Amino acid sequence: MATYLDFEQKIKNIQEEIELATIRNDMRACEILKSSLEKEIGRVYDNLSDYQKLQLARHPDRPYSIDYIHLILSSPIEIHGDRHFRDDGAIVAYMGYIKDEKTIIIAEEKGRGTKNKVMRNFGMPNPEGYRKALRVAKMAEKFGIPLLMFIDTPGAYPGIEAEERGQSEAIARNLQEFSTLKIPTIAIVIGEGGSGGALALGVADRLAMMRYSVFSVISPEGCAAILWNDSTKVESATNALKITPEALKDANLIDDIIEEPSIGAHRDIQGAAKSIEDYFLCALEQIRSNEDYLATRYNKIMAYGRFEERLGSISEVSHTQEEA
Repeated sequence: MATYLDFEQKIKNIQEEIELATIRNDMRACEILKSSLEKEIGRVYDNLSDYQKLQLARHPDRPYSIDYIHLILSSPIEIHGDRHFRDDGAIVAYMGYIKDEKTIIIAEEKGRGTKNKVMRNFGMPNPEGYRKALRVAKMAEKFGIPLLMFIDTPGAYPGIEAEERGQSEAIARNLQEFSTLKIPTIAIVIGEGGSGGALALGVADRLAMMRYSVFSVISPEGCAAILWNDSTKVESATNALKITPEALKDANLIDDIIEEPSIGAHRDIQGAAKSIEDYFLCALEQIRSNEDYLATRYNKIMAYGRFEERLGSISEVSHTQEEA
């Protein structure tokens, strides 16, 4: 059964009417209803609030990393373990081909169904997950294989055991090592990119976001709890955090926005996978055409957080005060 959010209810109603008209073999009614559906989809998805985009990023039917891997990667071989502690189910790694391009994919996986979610720790990696990701990335570098990373996590696991095994060190190590990998690297936020858990796979030549994904320093729920101690302020926190692809692109914190099917990736997984595949191959070609892509990556990373002081405005105010 498909899940529909509050703002998708009218879409659901029209789709149900189309199914009934199809059963009755009423083709004229089907055409009219399909036209109405297309208009309603445009009305809803062209006017989404930031909070509604957050809901879509967390939609239970939204494709997860393994869904995309099965669709775009041929001849997949899974890579396990960090060679130190254990194999973390929250991070998966595969080698295979995207079209004719040999590729290694490292991805965060939330899991579908209760048993699988528990096994994947709900997409919250432990330190061994990030060390597994680094081991696989170094293997990709050794053999000159481009790296594609899928980001989809509420954040790194905050448990005591994770801290005991060096959670912050593992994330920091990835930030450092991924910034100097001598292979093309592309990272895509496919759903929810939460805090350092997302950053650990987010250092790349290209960092892109799916149209209905989010990327934040803290969850809106955590932000509302800290700032207002009020869970009803989640929507206000979402607006204040500027976590949408459009806001982050305007701030030069991401490189690209990947378009999804008009009805969202959760309604058209095949179309969303095709968008990711096309983006990866196009971005890879562009990175390879730049002989000094390592320097370009370095300059991009060093530009994060850069701001300009408007000294002119300050001096004008000072001058006015002196005259007074």
